[in-house]
Amino acid sequence: MNTKSPRVSVSRHAHFNAAHRLYVKSWSDEQNASQFGACANPKYHGHNYELIVRLTGPVDPVTGYVFDLGRLSDLIKSEVEARLDHRNLNEEVAEFYDCVPSAENISVVIWNWLRPHLPAGLGLHVTLYETPRNFVEYDGAE
Repeated sequence: MNTKSPRVSVSRHAHFNAAHRLYVKSWSDEQNASQFGACANPKYHGHNYELIVRLTGPVDPVTGYVFDLGRLSDLIKSEVEARLDHRNLNEEVAEFYDCVPSAENISVVIWNWLRPHLPAGLGLHVTLYETPRNFVEYDGAE
């Protein structure tokens, strides 16, 4: 019998709503409009973001868990939803004061918020849907 514990992925689905504007502060309005189109609207726009947090690791032989999904749910609520839900990302989230709040950058920020709260041996993968057809994924790779 194999004594090595299998590696399994578990996921938690969450969501939040937020407004943002894609623009580079040092660019003119024309440059921003050319690069980001309607997403550069100075009055902002919003999304109903869908978030999937996936953890990968060995199955604990006692509990049968990779990680308690109730704990993961609580962690997402405290570290992600409480910081992003119903916020203007550009104006209310310090990480985006000088960083374009693109889906790519939002996924990296979420990963960085969650990583310190998880066991080092677990793989962390963030999937963020900005729309039903547009999504990004980040796993901590540089």
